[in-house]
Amino acid sequence: ISDCSAGNEGGSLGVGPSGPGVGYNLLVCHLLRPLVKRSIGVGRAEMLPKSSGTRAPSLGRPEEEDELARRCSSFMAPPVTDLGELRRRPGDMKTKMELLILETQAQVCQALAQVDGGASFSVDRWERKEGGGGISCVLQDGCVFEKAGVSISVVHGNLSEEAAKQMRSRGKVLKTKDGKLPFCAMGVSSVIHPKNPHAPTIHFNYRYFEVEEADGNKQWWFGGGCDLTPTYLNQEDAVHFHRTLKEACDQHGPELYPKFKKWCDDYFFIAHRGERRGIGGIFFDDLDSPSKEEVFRFVQSCAKAVVPSYIPLVKKHCDDSFTPQEKLWQQLRRGRYVEFNLLYDRGTKFGLFTPGSRIESILMSLPLTARWEYMHSPSENSKEAEILEVLRHPRDWVC
Repeated sequence: ISDCSAGNEGGSLGVGPSGPGVGYNLLVCHLLRPLVKRSIGVGRAEMLPKSSGTRAPSLGRPEEEDELARRCSSFMAPPVTDLGELRRRPGDMKTKMELLILETQAQVCQALAQVDGGASFSVDRWERKEGGGGISCVLQDGCVFEKAGVSISVVHGNLSEEAAKQMRSRGKVLKTKDGKLPFCAMGVSSVIHPKNPHAPTIHFNYRYFEVEEADGNKQWWFGGGCDLTPTYLNQEDAVHFHRTLKEACDQHGPELYPKFKKWCDDYFFIAHRGERRGIGGIFFDDLDSPSKEEVFRFVQSCAKAVVPSYIPLVKKHCDDSFTPQEKLWQQLRRGRYVEFNLLYDRGTKFGLFTPGSRIESILMSLPLTARWEYMHSPSENSKEAEILEVLRHPRDWVC
C-alpha cells in the first residue's frame, strides 16, 4: 500500500515505481491505535451475532442475505463491519475485500488446525475506538506448530498528519478538507512457525487501502505477498511453492510472477548479514490498474494459493526426524527472522514507534524461540552452508 501511480502494462496489472512496505507502515499505524479488546476465547467463536432490536432494512434479495449468512458462518468470528452494512453494499470493494480476508483467515486457520491436531486457535476480537477493529487468531505450542498467527483488520477514520505527510513524500497528491483525510484500510496477515526444522516458515499479507479526498475523489490501491523461509533447503519444496504462486499470477498476466518474485527477493533482505530472510515468493504494492475489479481478482487468486502452496510442505515434513544440531540451526535462523522484522520491516518499525500501538499485534509474527551465538559459522559443504548460499544468491525456481 503506497502511492497509486501504477501504470498499465499491456492491459494487465500495473505496478507503481515506489518501493515496498510504506503503505503497510500506514496500515499498521492505523490498525494499531488504542483499541478496546474483547476476548472470544479458544476455538472458533459463535459465527453470527444474535439479533437485538429492530433489524436494519435490507436492500438485497433473500437469497443474497442467505448467501452472506452462509459465508459468515464459516468465519473465525463475525465480520468487523455490521452485517446490515455489508448487505446494503454487496458490490462495494470494501465489502468484497472484508469477506475475502475473513474467508482467507478461516481457510488458513482450519487447514492449520487440521494438520496440528493438538492445540486450538485462540480467537481474539478487538475494536478500535477510532473506527473498525480486527480478529487475531493465534495457535501456540501445538503438536506441529510452535506458533501460528493469522489476523485480519478492518479500520477506518482520518489519516494522521504524519501518515498523510509520508504519503505526500512519496509523490501522492492528497487534498484534505479542514486538515482531515478519511481512509479505510483492511488486510489479512499471517506468519506460521512449525516446530520441525525441516518444515518451513511462511508469511503472507494481502491488503486494500482507500482514501477519500476533499473533493470526494477516492484513491485506492492493493498490496501484498507471500514468502517462504526454510531452515534447510529442499528444492522440491521450493519449486512447489513458487510454481503454485506463479500459477496464481499467470491467470492475470505472464509478466506478474517474475516482477513480483524479484520485488520479494529485494525487499526481504537483511543488509547487515548480506542474506535474504528466506527463498522468496511474491511481493507487490501500489496495484491500482487496470481496474479495481481486475486487481481484486488477482489478489483473490493469490490468497487462494496460500493453503495449496504451503500445507503440503508441512504435511510432508512435520514428522521428519531431526537432530539437536538441526534444531539449533533452526533457532539461529529464527534469530535472523527476528532481526529482519525488528530492524528492517517497515510496518513493524512504524508500529513500534507509534504511540498507543497494539504491541501484541505487531509482535505476533515473531517466533516463540530464537537464538544468537557469537561468530557462528556453518561447516563448508554442509546443509547449513547450502541454504546460506541460496539466501545470499537468490535462484529462479520455476520458468
